[in-house]
Amino acid sequence: MEFSVVQGDIAEQRADVLVNAAGTSLRMGSGVAGALRRKAGEEINEEAMAAGPIDLGEVAVTDAYDLDATYVVHAAAMPHYGDGQATAESIRDATRNSLEAADELDAKSLVIPALGCGVAGFDLREGARIVCEELASFDPESLVDVRFIAYADEEYETVRAVADDVSS
Repeated sequence: MEFSVVQGDIAEQRADVLVNAAGTSLRMGSGVAGALRRKAGEEINEEAMAAGPIDLGEVAVTDAYDLDATYVVHAAAMPHYGDGQATAESIRDATRNSLEAADELDAKSLVIPALGCGVAGFDLREGARIVCEELASFDPESLVDVRFIAYADEEYETVRAVADDVSS
């Protein structure tokens, strides 16, 4: 599947599905989760936590509330905050399960961050490679617009370079 790499704030993106980089408790704390919670409203955190906890690598779907999206897929690429770090397997599973959930929702567009990196402590270059490999190998039923989003300049440059390498 083809995908693009974009730079910006995931909470400002317009898509059918936004993917949240979640922990297994689904509590929306900092990083991507915090940005989405601040824009969507506190109800998203309440709905997400009511759906949790979930297993590492699994996903839960909530309404997007005040975000410019229909759904948020909460992808548990890391254990509950403070209980360990993301792994290559958890990032791979969370990415694949996010794509499958979006397809099951008949979504046309999805925006996904570097799951398991940042707050979760996994190396960005290695994590981005895992996400890019899963995006590239996914055979969607409905998805046609998939964007891998990075926030800061350095993160964007790393993700873009990895995506170019995986796509070539």
